Amino acid sequence: MNEFFEESLGSASDETPDNLVAELTSAKSRSENTDDDMGTLTVDVYQDKENIIIKSTIAGVTANELDITINNDMVTVKGDRQPDEKIKSSEYFWQELYWGPFSRTVILPEEIDVEKAKATIKNGVLTIRMPKTKKT
Repeated sequence: MNEFFEESLGSASDETPDNLVAELTSAKSRSENTDDDMGTLTVDVYQDKENIIIKSTIAGVTANELDITINNDMVTVKGDRQPDEKIKSSEYFWQELYWGPFSRTVILPEEIDVEKAKATIKNGVLTIRMPKTKKT
């Protein structure tokens, strides 16, 4: 399992790949792919009173297949989405889904507390919640 993810507490029936919680505490990347050969995630970035939040649709990927790196001003999400079955290109009528490695880096509008950042995957949506630092 990815070092950032641990299963959420709940009944055994709730423990699915979509019910995962991440503790994001380092800015270490394990991917060796370059950005030129990767797909791009779509994201929403917004704030509430205490947090900066990033959401991204990330269906077809489990926590094991994600690499989330974070520091006080930037977040990077990398992964690799592979198809369930091998289909010859000649058998497709239409192909729009992206399969393969993907990456997205977001520069944050203000500093966050890396130690308290958390992420969840639910119903194919990745949510990263990062508390803003209180400037004195």
